[in-house]
Amino acid sequence: MDDFGAPERKYLRPDKGLTMAEGHVLEGYASLFGKADQGGDVVQPGAYAASLKRLAARGEKVRMLWQHDPSQPIGIWDEVREDGTGLWVKGRILTEVARGREAVALLSAGALDGLSIGYRTVRAERDGKGRRLLTELELWEVSLVTFPMLREARVAAKAEDAIWRDLAAEVEAARRALAGR
Repeated sequence: MDDFGAPERKYLRPDKGLTMAEGHVLEGYASLFGKADQGGDVVQPGAYAASLKRLAARGEKVRMLWQHDPSQPIGIWDEVREDGTGLWVKGRILTEVARGREAVALLSAGALDGLSIGYRTVRAERDGKGRRLLTELELWEVSLVTFPMLREARVAAKAEDAIWRDLAAEVEAARRALAGR
């Protein structure tokens, strides 16, 4: 068990796919149960349950950050829940924030494709293979990141028509502004 209270981070490219839909909505798995990451940690089913319950009781939400930087929130996680696969998240990137616009562009281009959790370990134990089995975590945030920790997982970042409509509208507005000079 880690008592130090320092935040830890796990990077993941979910094999179930992070998708982006109309209105810059993201959904996918931020953590997968039973898979060892590059650091030898394995998140166990139920590891987030107590933390999610405490957050809900306080009326708080898991934060959506850019690259784990607490000074750069880029959106809102509207749903965070455990299921049989892992920690599933669904939220909105806020394009009113400069870094949110950048995140949408990078996701659309395929240059950014990872999710990472920021947490504190509450309970863990070592198995016979030296891996740390994480049985209870205090979840603080889920970030969009460049480098995921879980290599075998993939993100399918897909921009839906709304992004292209927004881009086309911006180009058209710029064209009209230039034509009016």
